[in-house]
Amino acid sequence: MSRRVLLKAMAALSAWLVFAEGVFGRALPRASAVPGGVAIVPLGPSSEAPVAMLKGRRLMVAGDAQGWKAIIGIKLSTKEDSSLKISVKRPDGTSVELPVAVGSKQYATQELTVKPGQVNLSEENLARYRHESAHLKKIRSTFSEILPASLSLMQPCKGVRSSSFGLRRVFNGEARNPHSGMDLAAPEGTPVLASAAGVVIDRGDYFFNGNMIILDHGQGLLTLYAHLSAMDVNVGDQVEAGAQIGRVGTTGRVTGAHLHFGVYLNAVPVDPALFLS
Repeated sequence: MSRRVLLKAMAALSAWLVFAEGVFGRALPRASAVPGGVAIVPLGPSSEAPVAMLKGRRLMVAGDAQGWKAIIGIKLSTKEDSSLKISVKRPDGTSVELPVAVGSKQYATQELTVKPGQVNLSEENLARYRHESAHLKKIRSTFSEILPASLSLMQPCKGVRSSSFGLRRVFNGEARNPHSGMDLAAPEGTPVLASAAGVVIDRGDYFFNGNMIILDHGQGLLTLYAHLSAMDVNVGDQVEAGAQIGRVGTTGRVTGAHLHFGVYLNAVPVDPALFLS
């Protein structure tokens, strides 16, 4: 191979790597267009990022001028084998609706035994729960314009994945909401690390989740860390990936020491396993 041909080949490879870094370098989550999963929809090239919406809510858009993609969290309650429609407004002012096919997935059922007062709540605890739910709904709706430094998340603590996302949960014989995160069983006091760089947007003691921290990573991507025995950061703190933010505990509704790790995208909980390397 001549030097000129070799240089051309190297230049072409370099250009492709720059393109790949722009579109794929953020290590997109694994696509799984099912209830509780993530859909990745190509939006085509444009000089600037288009604005994509689902049911009036902004969606994450990643890529560059050569090709953009919408990264969409799908609600667990979405009907299987159905279709969603996202609206896309391009920089030139034109708009288009794109269909998103939603497949099916069967989640297992898990039966748990907890304190009776953590299933059928007293009037006082019910009022507390409703207040907390309203607050968390607002927090989960956070959308900051900056794109996350990475869409590949690190496991936030050493431990065994003891309970998976989407489990249909039965507490003391009574069906309740599906599991909205991933449980990592670990000894109390085990360090809990930020799964990616972000900003602390919530910290508090919650009835079900105990001591809990929520990080904003940008464009509607949030991570949640619950049942902590210690919280080492405050609202407004900026943390780097791998920074210690707390410790595993047994606060809130638990059957043993573990970390409940949640991932939210466009305000809905999605399977954290899709983001973990």
